[in-house]
Amino acid sequence: MGMTRFRGAVGLLVLALTVAGCSSGGEGGGSAQATSSSSSGTSAAFARPTTVPPSSAAGVLPRPDHVMVVIFENKDSGSVLGSSDAPYLNSLATSGATLTDAHGVAHPSQPNYLALFSGSTQGVTDDSCPQSFDGPNLAAQLLAAGRTFAGYSENLPGVGSTVCGGATTYARKHNPWVDFPALPASVNQPYTALPHDFAQLPTVSFVVPNLCHDMHNCSVATGDAWAKANLAAYVSWARTHNSLLVVTFDEDEDTSANHIATFLVGPMVKPGPSAQRTDHYGVLRTLEDMYGLAPIGSAAGAKPLTGIWTR
Repeated sequence: MGMTRFRGAVGLLVLALTVAGCSSGGEGGGSAQATSSSSSGTSAAFARPTTVPPSSAAGVLPRPDHVMVVIFENKDSGSVLGSSDAPYLNSLATSGATLTDAHGVAHPSQPNYLALFSGSTQGVTDDSCPQSFDGPNLAAQLLAAGRTFAGYSENLPGVGSTVCGGATTYARKHNPWVDFPALPASVNQPYTALPHDFAQLPTVSFVVPNLCHDMHNCSVATGDAWAKANLAAYVSWARTHNSLLVVTFDEDEDTSANHIATFLVGPMVKPGPSAQRTDHYGVLRTLEDMYGLAPIGSAAGAKPLTGIWTR
């Protein structure tokens, strides 16, 4: 009689465990199916991009509240870093992380801007205008992820303007976001629209000086003076507002090495030189990893910037 009760108890225990296991499995399957259904059908231009689990390298990247990327033109690294013609830019570089092995990816200018913005030169080998593309790009990624982007071009005639340049010192070849017509016109802003209240800046902004102030048509000293007059306030603000400045050049003075000055300044940056090799794809990959975005184009094969962060 005792053995019968024992066997009955065991049977009830096994049944209970079986029912619990089936119930748990059913809920898990239903959850996975719901997730799959909710993520399907996202093929619009600004569909939320697939994010990737952070690698050990990506996992140490900071997430600034704002990043401003400023692009100058056509100077060898040695014509800027260490030059007496660029005292302000050198003071910035000294206060931040200087990438001593940074490179453009092509000549002339236009394909470098496209590479930094879209992970591809888009097959462009010259500075011809206009250009038009429908592929992925950093602005579309940020917008799809619920973040913001704007490019501020000095002397752009107006918001969303698609002019090539003409009589002004603005040049569309230095403005890659206008080449992606699926983007809203609002991402394409004149420099005069850059907020005085830096807290109103988008998540990521690109700043492109005009053809003189970017050193393309004028001297390093002229570009340095523009940088001091236009970047100092943001740099000071960024130091206490978890924000980052990236200064880079599109290309060098037409050498095969294409060695350019690139440095980063902000409270999350450890001052000092960094010998890691990088290029425009590496900078783009860093921006994407900061915000959990899947790397696009050649940025997928590039390494994010590491070893320069305080946390």
